[in-house]
Amino acid sequence: MIRRNMLAVMAAVSVAALMPGVASAQAFKSDRISVTTTGQGKDVILIPGLSSSPRVWKEIISAVPGYRYHLVQVAGFAGAPAGGNATGDTVAAPVAEELARYIAVNKLAAPAVIGHSMGGTMGMMLAARHPASVSKLMVVDMFPFIGAMFGGPNATAESVKPIADGIFAQMTKSDEVTRKTQRDAVIAGMINTESMRAGALEDSAKSDTDVSARAYRELVVTDLRPELPRITAPTTVLYVTPKGVPLSDAQMDGYYQASYATLKGATLKRIPDAAHFIMWDQPVRFQQEVKAFLAK
Repeated sequence: MIRRNMLAVMAAVSVAALMPGVASAQAFKSDRISVTTTGQGKDVILIPGLSSSPRVWKEIISAVPGYRYHLVQVAGFAGAPAGGNATGDTVAAPVAEELARYIAVNKLAAPAVIGHSMGGTMGMMLAARHPASVSKLMVVDMFPFIGAMFGGPNATAESVKPIADGIFAQMTKSDEVTRKTQRDAVIAGMINTESMRAGALEDSAKSDTDVSARAYRELVVTDLRPELPRITAPTTVLYVTPKGVPLSDAQMDGYYQASYATLKGATLKRIPDAAHFIMWDQPVRFQQEVKAFLAK
């Protein structure tokens, strides 16, 4: 118990160092996530993506005041101790369960949830498996089944397992020089705004390689499409047409519409001239979308 509490404190200190003014959510202890809060008002949970930290939300917190933001840091990402995520085949699913527990322990009244990338996957898991815990959901640039992007439109969770295993092996067996080269290339493809890449590169470099690799493998084989009908919270999905992907905007629109077809009432919006980190490539547009989403 002492070790778990210390891991939570260390992760909270890490977030506070990145974002001065936040406070640790002391009532909740977990070895899979730490949560810090900032601001006053209705509750909003912000979940960053793979190998990321709450720094991705810094600008939105400043631009959209009047809410109490709960900033999630996943253990093993961005320098946070791996803790409970150090072993096991999955990361996202257990973290989603911890988020449900966090909401219950802190007696939050169905907060809004915004998740970027893998954080969007966790948000969907939370909203589908604990529908009463979420009042509204925003998914930022994430499919309910990214395996289809690797294995084609007829892919299944089972058929993409060899691909997921190959990605895991590549991520874990590469030497540090290769990893740095890959990080630079990946982040350049995910963030158009060159001045904003340094923070993402730092978070990625400080992330536990094994935790990130297992989380990525889990994402590739996780198909949430059958669970989408269980989501009762109004849902907004923001997405982009990625750089380097041989798809037109219209084709990307079609993929998202098909992927979220069973989520009734979902609002799908493609954000132009942005890569994966929409909040940094199109900050004004992203802030407008978040304001409108939270005001509903």
